[in-house]
Amino acid sequence: MLLAATLLSGCVGKLLTAPPPATYDLAGVESAPSVKRRTSAQVLVPEPFALQTLASQRIVVTRGPLVAYYPNAQYPDTLPRLVQSRVIQAFEKSKGVRAIGRPGEGLSIDYQLLTNIRTFAFDVTPSGRFAEIEIFTQIMNDRTGKVVEAKLFKASVPVAEDTAPAAVTGLNAALDQVLVEMVAWAVPRL
Repeated sequence: MLLAATLLSGCVGKLLTAPPPATYDLAGVESAPSVKRRTSAQVLVPEPFALQTLASQRIVVTRGPLVAYYPNAQYPDTLPRLVQSRVIQAFEKSKGVRAIGRPGEGLSIDYQLLTNIRTFAFDVTPSGRFAEIEIFTQIMNDRTGKVVEAKLFKASVPVAEDTAPAAVTGLNAALDQVLVEMVAWAVPRL
């Protein structure tokens, strides 16, 4: 019994002293996406849908059919919440909508921007390494419940090396492309 207690205390000590994973943020858009006109619509952005492999803080790496995660690397929050925040920030920077926010923020909603994260990964292929993002987006009229428009936004950015910092840099660049296109597409339709 004494031996078991000693071994257990050694394991607990290692767990408590292990360094935390490195945390990498997604910056979102660097500059304000340009919009031709401003709309008076108020827009709700619910948390995006994502399969369980993407709905975590882990950074996804794909190698063909294999889905893995970078060890000792993570996002500061779950990917859907992080993408939701960056979508809202992109619209705020554009100044294209009167108000945009999350559920529970007291908006008088005209539209909902529904998103589905289909791909958000560092992809290693025989032809190279790429940051791959696909986000399917729908604009739903909140008063009628009907989808007004829908579009799939995709970006693929080459990545120089197979490391977590390089992968996140590529994912940031790809997310920037997707968000700029999403704002330019959505604002005239609201």
